[in-house]
Amino acid sequence: MDGVIVVNKSPDWTSHDVVAKMRRIAGTKKIGHLGTLDPMATGVLPLVLNKATRLAQFYMRSEKRYQALVRFGFATTTYDKEGERTSEPVQVDLSRTQIEEALAPFRGVLQQRPPAISAKKIAGTPAYKLARKNIEVDLPPVEVTVFSLDLLEAGPDWIRIDVHCSAGTYLRSLAHDLGQSLGCGAHLEELTRTASGDFTLAQARTLTELEALSKEGRLNEVIVPASQLLPQFPAEVVDQITATQIRQGRDFRVSPFRVAKGAQFVRAIDADGSLLAIGEVKLPNLYHPILVF
Repeated sequence: MDGVIVVNKSPDWTSHDVVAKMRRIAGTKKIGHLGTLDPMATGVLPLVLNKATRLAQFYMRSEKRYQALVRFGFATTTYDKEGERTSEPVQVDLSRTQIEEALAPFRGVLQQRPPAISAKKIAGTPAYKLARKNIEVDLPPVEVTVFSLDLLEAGPDWIRIDVHCSAGTYLRSLAHDLGQSLGCGAHLEELTRTASGDFTLAQARTLTELEALSKEGRLNEVIVPASQLLPQFPAEVVDQITATQIRQGRDFRVSPFRVAKGAQFVRAIDADGSLLAIGEVKLPNLYHPILVF
């Protein structure tokens, strides 16, 4: 039970709600998530279980992929359909050409201002808590990267887009800023995360499905084991003597033929195929265990 379960989050659940429910389903308190989703959002929410929670630090900057429905005509306080209107609705009839031209500046490296209703912290306090107390929130822009932004469908006052972006990108802000650029206002109406790092919607299971698997004693069938996580880190299978030395915190050597020169991290795998440690490069082909399982 050390690994990742990919949940297909339903709307109206907070990420914290999903973690709490999964703790009951899996029968363990040691569960965390690899990046929150807004309550209205659906899709990929990877959860780390037990010892694998220690690997969460390596996922904090994982890229994300979303499909989003943006509605034009008015903006809201939260930049999505859950918020209050900030202006009277206007009639919108945008052509595909107008939309494509408006989308162009939102590709590449951007300075994006997070929504006031967000988990971004100001002097240690989440911005949404300050906003709920009617305290003015002015979050500074942060640098994000939109690797691709594709227009999938378009109506006179709505679009559906596919977005591949860096961690920390707010699709709510993208929708709001797009409405501002077009002069008609806009907000996010639907959002589905289709990928988070290596985890995809194809792997995801609803909480209902996971609960049924747990009752049948089959929950392990959908757990991505710790040894398969972080595939971008080269794997080095170590013998028993080396495994003992790693558990003692000693440096270990890797094969120059299996581990690319300059790799910052490696996964040490024991003879049983289980993840033993994450090693960080110290010298060429010499790694120091920074996490031992």
